[in-house]
Amino acid sequence: MTSYLSATNENQRYINSSGANDAGFAKLPQILWQYLTTTNKERSPAFTLPVAKMQLPAVATADPILYKISHSTVLMQLNGHYWLTDPVFSERASPVQWAGPKRFHQLPLQLSEVPALAGVILSHDHYDHLDKHSVLALNERTERFIVPLGVDQHLIRWGIPKQKIIALDWWQDTSLHGATLTATPAQHFSGRGLSDKNKTLWASWAIKTDQLKLFFSGDSGYFSGFKTIGERLGPFDVTLIETGAYNELWADIHMLPEQSLRAHLDVRGKHMIPIHNSSFDLAMHNWHEPLERLEAAAKAYQVPLLTPIFGQAIPLHKPDATATQKRWWKSMMAETTHIEEVLRLE
Repeated sequence: MTSYLSATNENQRYINSSGANDAGFAKLPQILWQYLTTTNKERSPAFTLPVAKMQLPAVATADPILYKISHSTVLMQLNGHYWLTDPVFSERASPVQWAGPKRFHQLPLQLSEVPALAGVILSHDHYDHLDKHSVLALNERTERFIVPLGVDQHLIRWGIPKQKIIALDWWQDTSLHGATLTATPAQHFSGRGLSDKNKTLWASWAIKTDQLKLFFSGDSGYFSGFKTIGERLGPFDVTLIETGAYNELWADIHMLPEQSLRAHLDVRGKHMIPIHNSSFDLAMHNWHEPLERLEAAAKAYQVPLLTPIFGQAIPLHKPDATATQKRWWKSMMAETTHIEEVLRLE
């Protein structure tokens, strides 16, 4: 394990290395005003999103495969074992299931269908990344929960055995079943209530096996730390970078799509998979805007962009350029435009 890097302030709350620590709270009046006054009928898709039903073998094969399940929930098959990031299988990303952001699409894999896991990798404790119901349901099928410092306390409080949890600071690592996981810096914040802001750490993750290296961004604003990650742990064969739920008012904690691409380049990634989009309404932009803007940026910088539908298998040792680069959302945009034109004619 390497030395600690994260820091806390005089109130024993974690802080970002860049000093961007207000998480947009100073702009809360502006943010609330935008939410109240912005009318955007395309914040949610008007049609059913395409989903590929997943049918998995009980025991993972040796070939590395990745499946995007929802938002930042990604299932990976590495070294003959299954791994899962930020599992949120509940219908709403919310502390309650009768209110809050509701998922746009069907799940390609039900919670009861998740196979035995070598590990669950958590980036931070926000409700769209840490779902108590999912964690508890997966407990019996999960060998280890790998989390940033402090997040382990949530899990222990919920009844997850302490010995099953590995809590890491930035730049610390752990190895399991031939995979080395390093907690790397991110620029974000944490908290699940009114009084616990930044009491737990947030992190991105570098995942290395003998076959390949992956980077999972978790949630983050754009910062110089990505370049440091690339220098210390890159290059990465595939990056999973948040691209969605952004706004200029909170750009310190969530990247704009063009910044997401820059983060991919900074960590020295090859193939990029955008996550954190097309599942929940968490901002004011059109649901498909993150993918549109990222596609344009990727073209400009000649970055191989993988945009699978939910549940589609991506063979990580040889990504299928034809299937995974298909821009599935464009046909849905065309359908919406057609209906709007028909309504105008009427």
